[in-house]
Amino acid sequence: MGEGRRIRVRVPASTANLGSGFDVLGLALGLYNTIEVEAIAQGVELTVEGEGAERLQKVGERSLVLRAARATFDYLGLTPPGLKIHLKNAIPLKRGLGSSGTACLGGIVAAAELSGRSLSPEEILRLALPLEGHPDNITPSLVGGLTATCLSGAEVKYVKIPIPDAIKVVAVIPEMELGTAEARRALPGQVPLADAVHNVGRAALLVAAMVAGDLSLLDEATRDRLHQPYRAKLIPGMEEVLKAARRAGALAAFLSGAGSTVVALADREAETVGKEMAEVWAESGMRAEVKVLAIEHEGVQLS
Repeated sequence: MGEGRRIRVRVPASTANLGSGFDVLGLALGLYNTIEVEAIAQGVELTVEGEGAERLQKVGERSLVLRAARATFDYLGLTPPGLKIHLKNAIPLKRGLGSSGTACLGGIVAAAELSGRSLSPEEILRLALPLEGHPDNITPSLVGGLTATCLSGAEVKYVKIPIPDAIKVVAVIPEMELGTAEARRALPGQVPLADAVHNVGRAALLVAAMVAGDLSLLDEATRDRLHQPYRAKLIPGMEEVLKAARRAGALAAFLSGAGSTVVALADREAETVGKEMAEVWAESGMRAEVKVLAIEHEGVQLS
């Protein structure tokens, strides 16, 4: 862990839930945050460019990247060195695209590499979970592709699910931010049994449809009753944007994570789908950016 050694980690965004797979399913996206970490003699130097730069520049010792790196050094039984951290962010903050998960993963992987140690995916997830709290985000960002996760004690159990090559992701990102904690507070403590059964059936159908390559099932398979109806009140126009996606020919449409981004899956006319979704928000005075994204199959990468 010599002074001057530099590690560069690229971590993809993620979209969680995919409608019916609440807190279980997640998909890695071709939109990235890059974390550069260098060992220095002492202290911490943090610089940020891109999304959220001004805000993140001020957090200093509370940086998720730094906290994740220090947790990793502690796990490895090592004394943390001084660290020079540079973040290059393309993932918007508080939009349901897994930006906090990328910070955690980047800090963990960079610290392990600086230490000359190799961590398994299971160890990385175990370290990231207390910091980020959402395995449905961190798992696809780490290993890539579409993943199903569950917690067994402190362990994240996961499997990668095949996904048809034709699918592209249309992310429509409004200017409004929505914190995960606020979005969680909108959810009820209990739900009707019929709603639980509704989601279990459709989440299972979604996985089966992906494996079978049956795109015609995706619209029904992503229909949700556990979180989107409750979060809609926090995101003006969300339901109309979802309807616009389906009218434009999307295979499916759903809230990305806790929001505020709305995502559509498309196998054709992806730009048109995104444009029509954004226009619905524009009519009510909400600006939104459209990104047509590939699916990231590899996950975290060192460069």
